[in-house]
Amino acid sequence: MISAFSHPRLGEVLLSQSPRARRISIRVRPSGEVRVSFPARVPQRRALAFLDEKAAWVEAARQRLAARRAALPPALPPEEEKVRIEELRRAAKADLLPRIERLSRQTGLKYEKAAVRAARTKWGSCSGRNHISLSLFLVTLPEHLRDYVIIHELCHTVHHNHSPRFHALVDRFTGGHEKALARELRAFSIR
Repeated sequence: MISAFSHPRLGEVLLSQSPRARRISIRVRPSGEVRVSFPARVPQRRALAFLDEKAAWVEAARQRLAARRAALPPALPPEEEKVRIEELRRAAKADLLPRIERLSRQTGLKYEKAAVRAARTKWGSCSGRNHISLSLFLVTLPEHLRDYVIIHELCHTVHHNHSPRFHALVDRFTGGHEKALARELRAFSIR
């Protein structure tokens, strides 16, 4: 169940009470929208108290995201953007599909299918059937981060979650650098 709440300090906040949520979490979207997700068994007042505790963090996250948005180049006209996307798609297919095949062989992690898509919210994803989808914007990242994202998705073929065992597997295949790579990747945005 999703509802809107007017927070005195943060403005409108979306509250999402979900049986799938395991804990209270706050997400700040690039637009500055704030969403608080919490388990069905947790009262709304407890989720709001958590939001109050984290209000300074939310404001700082909004400022970081606004600075990132300001640093982005202006949007291209639709026709130019279409051409750019097709160029990226060709480059991504030429680079990412052989890359995932190579990393699959090196790690021994098997996937069912791989595809390149124009995803703008995630660098990659892995379905329960081990179909890996990679954002064509991944090709704009440095090579070591492309490898990191692909290894991350390949590890989902073993653990379809973000459990400690999943992170340990990613860490093993990244030479103990998973946290540093994840931190570095957060500095980039899909555009």
